[in-house]
Amino acid sequence: MRRPTPDAGTNVAGEDESRQEVGVLVEKLADRAAALRNDLVSLSHDIHSNPELCYEERFAHDRICEFFERAGWRVTRRAYGLETAFEARHGSGRPVVAFLCEYDALPGIGHGCGHNVIAATSVGAGLLAAGALSPGEGSIVVLGTPAEEGGGGKIRLAEAGAFDEVDAALMVHPANADLEEMSTVAVSQFEVRYFGEAAHAAAFPHQGRNALDAAVLGYLNVAALRQHIRPSERIHGIITRGGDKPNVIPARAASEWYVRSPDLDSLAALEKRFEACIRAGADAAGCRVELVKRPEVYAELRTNRTLLDVFALAMEAQGRPLAPPSDECSVVGSTDMGNVSHLVPSIHPMIRIAPATVAIHTPEFAEYAVSATAEEAIAIGAISMATTGLMLIRYPQLLRRAWQDHHEHGAESTYG
Repeated sequence: MRRPTPDAGTNVAGEDESRQEVGVLVEKLADRAAALRNDLVSLSHDIHSNPELCYEERFAHDRICEFFERAGWRVTRRAYGLETAFEARHGSGRPVVAFLCEYDALPGIGHGCGHNVIAATSVGAGLLAAGALSPGEGSIVVLGTPAEEGGGGKIRLAEAGAFDEVDAALMVHPANADLEEMSTVAVSQFEVRYFGEAAHAAAFPHQGRNALDAAVLGYLNVAALRQHIRPSERIHGIITRGGDKPNVIPARAASEWYVRSPDLDSLAALEKRFEACIRAGADAAGCRVELVKRPEVYAELRTNRTLLDVFALAMEAQGRPLAPPSDECSVVGSTDMGNVSHLVPSIHPMIRIAPATVAIHTPEFAEYAVSATAEEAIAIGAISMATTGLMLIRYPQLLRRAWQDHHEHGAESTYG
């Protein structure tokens, strides 16, 4: 288990003093953020204009790497064995604060999740923090994490050691409100393949074994199961293959599924019930079935309150107080940032770029991802993250408290 930076005896000021110090730091960073604004907006718009799906984000990868190379950072392209991941470093020694970029898009609607905003905000946070860092004070890392939309890029990076020397990880996500965190659920993904026996549907249907029937029966079983799962759990899927012609009994069928639950432990239990439904459908139709579980299982997010408190002060200093998620206002989903939060102290707050009536993962949200409110959010989010990172570096006791918070809420999961 990694350890936080040793306590050098520096204490964190009281709440009023901390608020004042954060406010001073925000004010100092604001001028530099204003100077960077046009470059960051240009970066965001360029990524938005060139949407790329998971693990195909070559334009975004190259554009951001060139940005940091021009700034004199140490840049590793295609980092940790992933073609579209990168690592940009500034400074030396510990603590190491990482700002995480996402830049993959969604099929059909482009940047309907606003990952172009995430990328520009984390780049800005890195540049702002590095500009205020004294030699030998610590390190700033901006990590390019591809394939958040189902590909689990952060999970692969973690397995390759990308977070082994990281003391804290931060990112912000655009939304329709300023929120302390995303209301996450753990998720696993399944591909289901059915194998039957073809036959002429008019002449010899009794000689066939209908793989499509197996898929449909499995789907109906899951639909019945939904009545008996918790309101916080979700199972949703699509049939991706159903046959070739109506007059031929389908010998092959396929479906894809997401299984979601509040945490990894409850997810494992729900997966067993889901699998029973799928296998029962295949048995009833006399078909063989294969369930292939993708290895990238997304964990629930563990928001680090110590980091969040500092970030919230920085947001408040800019006139953007954060609200806790509620029944009236929340963003529910899954992210591989949840897996990172099981490894190191992490935050994943939401920053408003769109009206409350516009949800993420929609064409309308994609339009707001290049709006004036998005441009403002990039600057505000970058300042708030940079402020948080600098406070962690300058106050070892604050970082120690963040790690205590991390361990109190559970270290790495044993879920396999």
